[in-house]
Order: sequence, then C-alpha cells, then structure tokens
Amino acid sequence: MTLLASRDDAATDAPATEADPPADPRWVRPSLAALLLATAVLYLWNLGESGWANAFYSAAAQAGSLSWKALFFGSSDAANAITVDKTPAALWFMSLSARLFGVNAWSILVPQALMGIGSVALLYATVRRTSGPAAGLLAGGILALTPAAALMFRFNNPDSLLVLLLIAGAYCVVRALEKASPRWLALAGVAVGFGFLAKMLQAFLVLPAFGIAYLVAAPTSLGRRLLHLLGALSATLVSAGWYLAVVALWPAADRPFIGGSQENSLWELALGYNGFGRITGDEVGSVGGGGNGGWGGTGWARLFGSEMAGGIAWLLPAAVVALGAGLWFTRRARRTDPSRAALILWGGWLLATALVFSYMSGIIHAYYMIALAPAIAALVGIAAVQLWRARGNPAAAGTLSAGIALTSLTAFVLLSRQSTWLPGLAIGILVVGLLCAILVFFAAQLPDAARQVVAVGALVTVLAGTGAYTVATAATPHSGALPSAGPATGRGMGMGTGGMGGRGGGAGGLLGTSLPGENLVALLQKDSANHTWTAAAVGSNNAAGFQLGSGAPVMAVGGFNGTDPAPTLEQFKEYVRNGQIHYFLGGGMMMRGETGSDAAEQIATWVEETYTPTTVDDVTVYDLSR
Repeated sequence: MTLLASRDDAATDAPATEADPPADPRWVRPSLAALLLATAVLYLWNLGESGWANAFYSAAAQAGSLSWKALFFGSSDAANAITVDKTPAALWFMSLSARLFGVNAWSILVPQALMGIGSVALLYATVRRTSGPAAGLLAGGILALTPAAALMFRFNNPDSLLVLLLIAGAYCVVRALEKASPRWLALAGVAVGFGFLAKMLQAFLVLPAFGIAYLVAAPTSLGRRLLHLLGALSATLVSAGWYLAVVALWPAADRPFIGGSQENSLWELALGYNGFGRITGDEVGSVGGGGNGGWGGTGWARLFGSEMAGGIAWLLPAAVVALGAGLWFTRRARRTDPSRAALILWGGWLLATALVFSYMSGIIHAYYMIALAPAIAALVGIAAVQLWRARGNPAAAGTLSAGIALTSLTAFVLLSRQSTWLPGLAIGILVVGLLCAILVFFAAQLPDAARQVVAVGALVTVLAGTGAYTVATAATPHSGALPSAGPATGRGMGMGTGGMGGRGGGAGGLLGTSLPGENLVALLQKDSANHTWTAAAVGSNNAAGFQLGSGAPVMAVGGFNGTDPAPTLEQFKEYVRNGQIHYFLGGGMMMRGETGSDAAEQIATWVEETYTPTTVDDVTVYDLSR
C-alpha cells in the first residue's frame, strides 16, 4: 500500500511488467501448513454429528448416488419426479462422494469441508500475489475464523462451492492484472459462470468488482481492456449458460420437473424465484416473507441485527475502514498499482454483496453472509499488514489503532447479546483491545521486543471474539434448512419447524426433517422395488426424511414449498392407477402461499377422501395400492 506516493508516480501510466512474487521467507511455508492443518481440524472435527445436516440436499445427493440422471439434474429422488430449487453443481460433488464412499453423513459433508480448506488456501494465494505472504496468511486465518464460514463449510448447502469458485475468480483476476492477460481474465469468467451453477445469480454479484478492477488497473490500453472484458463476459455466459441450454432442449417428459418454478423452466427459476424475486420480494410459490421487508427490515443495519451479525459482523467495520484508508493512501499511486487494484476488487465485492443483502426484500437467511467473508478477510489482512509496516507514519498508526478499537467495540457489542455464554469475554476483549489500540499508535517508539508483544496481543484480541464464536459454531451440530452461527446457548439451532429428529419422530415440515421410525421404514422398504416411488409426501423436506430413512425414492409433491405444480392431480391419479406410488404419507407440512400452485393441496385432499388412513410411528399412511 503506497502511503506517500509522489505526483510523478501518479502521472505514470506505463504498462507494468509484474513478475511472480519474490521467494517467500522460510517461515512462510510452515505457517501456511499450520494454517491449513488448523483449518482442516476446525472444519472436519466431529463433522458427522450434524447427521444429514440439510436433509433436502442430502436426499438429492442420495438420489444422485443411485441415478446418473438424478445427479445431472439435481433430482430430489432417484425416480426423477422433481429437482431441488437450485442449479445442481454442489450436488454433483456430494453425489459423486456418496457413490464412492456410500450414503452417509461424512460422505455428504466432507466435500464442503474440503472446499473450505481450499478456499482458505486460495485466498492466501490471491492476497499474497498483491500484498505478500503475511497479508495472505492473515486473510486466510480470518476467513477460517469467520463463524458464517465455519457454519457453511461444515454443512451441505451450495454456498461452500459458490465461495470457493468466487475466490478462484478473484485469483484469476489478480493474475490477469499482472500482465493484462485475457486468458486469466477469461478463466475468472469461467469460475464465476460455474458459480452460477452452484447458486445462480448470486454468483454474479462480484462481476462489477472484477470488471472495474481490470478496467482501472490492467497494464494495457483502454481498448484492449474493454475487449478483454468482453471476452471474459462471454466466457461467463458460456460456462453458466450451457447447462441452461441443455435443460431447455431436453424433452420435458424425459426429465424431472424443475423445482421452484411454476412453468417447469430453469430460466424462470434463475430469473424469478432464485433471481430478481429475491431482490423485489415477488417470489411466486414462496410461503413466507414477501415484499416491503417481509423477510426482516431492510437497510445497512440488517447486517448488524441479531440474525445476521453473529456470522459476519465481527470484522465488517474494520474492513470498511481498511477499504477507505487504503483508497486514500493509494490515491496518488500509478493507475496500474496492484495494491489499489486489490482494494478495488475486494472492496467492490464487499460493497456490492452487502448492498444487495441489506436491501433485498425477498428470501434471505443468515448463512448467506458467508459470501462477504472472503472480501472482509482480504481487506483486513491487506490493510493490517501494510499499516503496521508503515506505523512510523502517524496517519497509518492512527488508522490501525482505530481499526483495533472499533473491532474490540464490535466484539463487545456482539458478545453482550450472549450474556450467558463466556460472560467475561466481552469486557476482556474491550479492555485489552483498547489498551492495544493505544500501544499500537505509539508502536514506532517502543523497543523491538515490546513492539512484537503489542502486535501479537492486538492480533489475538481482534480475533478472539470471532474465533471463539467460530469454535462454538463448529462444536455445535446443525441441521434443517436454516442453520445459524454461534453457540447453542441462547439461540435456535436453525432447524425451522422441525429438526433432524431420531427414529419415530413423525412427519417433518417446511424447513425441518424427521427420520421415520423402524416400523415405517420396514413398511416403506417392503415391495419398494415393485414401485417407482415407495411413497409420496407433500414438501421436499418432508419427503427427504422418509427417503433417507428408507433408502427408497419418495416423491416430493409440490417441491420445497409444496407450491410447485408437480405433479398435477391428474398426473398423480395416473401414477396411482399405474401402481407407481405405493403410499401417501400425510401430516407434516401443508402450507399454502398466496402465490403458486395448489396442486399439492388438491392431491392431499383427494387422497384423504379416497383412501383409508392408518397410523404408523405417528405418521398417517394411505395405502394407494388398495
């Protein structure tokens, strides 16, 4: 970070010829190995305690382990009735793992943990290229110790793959900036495009930052910069669009219904329910929330509210300070300055994503905040190291001191919300943090030994809050559709209306799953080979528990929310006449949103009026073969 660039430097706009970073000091490789080992322990230790975690995706992974078609489309069941309401890239990894190692909690969750370790390593490599190994190590450590990251890298939602691919895209942009490489820039577009296959339009939130960084700082003419960006955009569209095209061209009768859509269209899902509907709140088929802040109040304060803050807010104020200070200190640097380019890249990532998360009126959950973690970690890592090196400059020392004080205050506020968990930690961080902030301001005047003690103390203090919360997150099993970060004390487990209960837990619900009891499992497994679906149940989470418990395909009537028109009542009757569905499992969820199809409600009503119910392990069962 150029703190005192000359006006001559500012006027220089000659193409840079950046070489690979110089050889690292001997302490770097052991430090990196220690970081990655610690991250592996954090993300893998006792991982199986979360069981099926998000059973909605676990059931789809099980289906993909049995059927290649189910794997390709991301079907909820191996008989391919309906898909999950996302593009399936994350499921491809889980399904392949389940094919290799069997269907169990470890085979489904380990891929995400490995993505987490890879994300930390890749963030280190990205930051190192512009700011050195110390900044890279600090950025990697901060990412590993972000509660939202630990939550998702120990869970089986698609956010893990999304974050890994976006960091890969950032790495490619940094490489492209070094020599104005269209090849590296195109690879960045490919990474973001495949990110779309993990979580659709959310992947594109980083594109403005990537594009502006290259447009501002690439060491070539403006015309070539624009041409390179056009090529990268084309690569993004191709790497994202090929799957959309295949699904659109595939005969609808020969593939599963696209879950989350009303017209059996992946384009509709990408642009509607999982696209602009998340911003406007106009999500057809949703059964909760809605526009005008129906999913919680909008505004910048949302990220510091009780639901979101614990996962991401610990270093968010420091990252904003780092971005502002970095841009100020590099204001006179040459156009191609790599430090300022890095700030534009990571700062743009942070601001664009935070803006959308703060003001979107549609569905939003606390675990989405993992998408902010790499940018926060990079900005803080870059700024902390550069400001410490320039501590003889009062402006640099003051900025670093302010960041430490602000982070300590943020930790105090967040920890005070958990009054029964580690009650002395909040005040301890505040007192020690403020003391460290004062000492850092005068660090240039301290002896070397004292200076080192102050640096270590400040680092430990600013990471103590987020680190403790991350360890608590990793130590807590999580299941259901809405996991949240932090200790189990004083908060829910993110299990929605039903958790991953034990055997005999009855039916599940909209956001949670209950495994069937032994008697129901035996019933579902009996003669299952003679039917396409051993059973049908309303809602994907409801069906997922029965499918995971029995190992046989269970049709998720109406998809995730029970509001998709799949199947229609007439289609369901035809399946029954053909002997393709053995049982209908009632109870659990029966939600009806203001929009979407009522086909699931019609089917449930028809079954109730036509067949005689029995109760097995607290679940209402209708034998459709009689």
